[in-house]
Amino acid sequence: MQRPTGRLRAAWVSPLTTYYLLVGTTSLLLLLGLVMVLSSSSINSLVRGHSPYAVFFDQAKYALIGLPVLLIATRLTGAWQRRLAWPALGGALVFQSLVFVPGIGCGSGGNQNWVCLPGFSAQPSETIKLALALWLGVVLSRKAHLLRQVRHVVVPGLLGAAAAIGAVLAGKDLGTTLVLLLLVAGAMFVAGVPAWMFAVAGSAGAVGVVALVVNSASRADRVANWLSAECTDISGACLQSTHGTWGLASGGLFGLGLGESREKWSYLPAAQNDFIFSIIGEELGLVGTLLVLALFGLLALAMLRLIAGHPDPAARITTGAIFAWVIGQALINIAVVIELAPVIGVPLPLVSAGGSALIMTMAALGVVISYARSEPQTAAALAARPSVLRRSIAVLGRARG
Repeated sequence: MQRPTGRLRAAWVSPLTTYYLLVGTTSLLLLLGLVMVLSSSSINSLVRGHSPYAVFFDQAKYALIGLPVLLIATRLTGAWQRRLAWPALGGALVFQSLVFVPGIGCGSGGNQNWVCLPGFSAQPSETIKLALALWLGVVLSRKAHLLRQVRHVVVPGLLGAAAAIGAVLAGKDLGTTLVLLLLVAGAMFVAGVPAWMFAVAGSAGAVGVVALVVNSASRADRVANWLSAECTDISGACLQSTHGTWGLASGGLFGLGLGESREKWSYLPAAQNDFIFSIIGEELGLVGTLLVLALFGLLALAMLRLIAGHPDPAARITTGAIFAWVIGQALINIAVVIELAPVIGVPLPLVSAGGSALIMTMAALGVVISYARSEPQTAAALAARPSVLRRSIAVLGRARG
């Protein structure tokens, strides 16, 4: 009989482990998000005169739209990625340009980052994330042996990335811009760009971010309030961060119970969006927040295994970009909620309410799952498994016997 440690070791080295980790963590985070969106949004929906299930039904609708998108993405081959890379980035940039068209583009809080039409609204910058990840995987893998030369890093990699980031930044969406910078850095790192180039680019990026903060009164106020030892304006500038912290603190070890949050009673703005992690902590306690961290940790581990083991450089680079996007955005969101970073305005991937972000994150993870499926050993192991139909017939046959 095989010992438990032996079984664990065998499971760890199994070619199917990465695939199952990706599918499992994605599914669990999605289900957790739907439950918490229902819990965190019901009161605000009632206050606004809607059904308590209004936001949840919207989120469930987006999840149902995202599911076939994810399944299609899991069948994306390397050849299709190479065909789609340039058209996808070009289409995403055109879509992003619509936010500046009068009567079509809209926004809030000083940002111009949405396309709003009767019965339809979307955030084009979310499509840019996935398109840029796919595009960088293709162009950087083709130049892998030349990336120690600056001009080959700049053309077309950094120029294309700059166009995408500039299009988002023109709409004054600094939060998404920071996520895109992480995405580009993840792709460049996996591609093998030398460290000194990262130092130069990082310094330039830091200067640019500081300039953007200094030249915006709202951003400067948020940073100043975050840096202050004690923020007293708890009904204004410090409203979100203060009530978010109170929510986490009141949850204790096991939480107040699902649906029992006090902060969601119109005290905490964006309870179902940017600050949903605070509601998780309040209702599910430290145990709930650690569960979320563990799920993102396992998702990160699965992607790192894929980056380390996949034979296709384009797959590794794109996975590195998506890793930096999804895991980086999750860490930024959580850091904001626990006041390790100023309020930036990025959702918790797969968990926060929001259709564009949910669908494109599901699509991105579908692409990563497709890479896991295409690893030679994983593909062989999946092909060797009996189909669900054959297993069901076998079970029925044994039952009749």
